Amino acid sequence: MKRVFSLMAVLVLVAGCSGSDTAPAADDTHIQFTAQLLPSSEVPPVTNSEASGRGTATIDFNLTKDSAGTITAVTVHYRVDLSGFPATMTGITAAHIHPGAAGTANSPLQGSIVATGEVVLTNGAGTFSRLYVTTVSATNAQAIIANPAAFYFNVHSAANPPGVARGQLVRN
Repeated sequence: MKRVFSLMAVLVLVAGCSGSDTAPAADDTHIQFTAQLLPSSEVPPVTNSEASGRGTATIDFNLTKDSAGTITAVTVHYRVDLSGFPATMTGITAAHIHPGAAGTANSPLQGSIVATGEVVLTNGAGTFSRLYVTTVSATNAQAIIANPAAFYFNVHSAANPPGVARGQLVRN
């Protein structure tokens, strides 16, 4: 009886393992990036009372491609979690992606994904999320996908207009 059950177990295992030898195709229309946001990563580094903060940005690209695989459109979802800022810091004045390696500062690729006063922090913390269809062009999306470390995301505050916390993009 033990042999029958052992044989059945082996047959079930073999049947479950049979099939195609090829791995399923990766989904190349959804790409996620993260950035660890730190005031010390800004150029120049933040040294005032807002230097205690930190955050994480999660950026999802949902790509539309033509039959040749060329990106034709990009929908971008941003989620930003901030904490550790002083209670006196009441909000974020701007947030966006910039080209530039660590240690460099450049103009953003697009306008801010938030307006001044739109993101309020409570006791130095807050979360915001935005979904946009046109904030990143297909050309810029391809460049970010090819070399995410050459781009950064940052948030700005009234006390730190050039940026209060920044992080290089990392592909997940």
